[in-house]
Amino acid sequence: MKRICVLIFAIAFLLPTSNLIAQENDFKFGHVNVQEIMSMMPERDSARQELQQYNQMLQQELQTMQQEYQNKLQSYQENVDRYSESVRNSKEKELQDIQRRIQEFQTTAQQDFQQKQSEIMQPIMRKIENAIKNVGEEQGLIYIFDTSAGAVVYKDENNSKNVAPLVKKELGIR
Repeated sequence: MKRICVLIFAIAFLLPTSNLIAQENDFKFGHVNVQEIMSMMPERDSARQELQQYNQMLQQELQTMQQEYQNKLQSYQENVDRYSESVRNSKEKELQDIQRRIQEFQTTAQQDFQQKQSEIMQPIMRKIENAIKNVGEEQGLIYIFDTSAGAVVYKDENNSKNVAPLVKKELGIR
């Protein structure tokens, strides 16, 4: 009988405690589509325009180099029969050097563009990340998943809160 009383007392004492532990560990998750938020950012349009201008500048430089190559190639082809062997070799080397410079420029330009893109977009992304962090802290969430990243395979809408409206509000986006 004494054992039964101790057992009942232990169950009565532990049951509310286990509910309290379960409530404390009620994990809250959220999700947001960062690409959707990014598309609504007012700064995005000016960043996109700056990147287009930078890209156009790179394209113009490339076209200038290619035009130089075409002009020299055409001149070489028209006069190849008149050149001595040493002049012909020199012209061919010059053409090869221009081709090499064009290829190097294309590689460098691509790297420069990616760096510029990162440089321009980083402050916008940082602003979005800070807004997400603030919303997460305000809502008491443990994790907020980016659904645009493709890492979320499944989400239960009842247990994962879509925080996009709150992030938009934090950023001042309508």
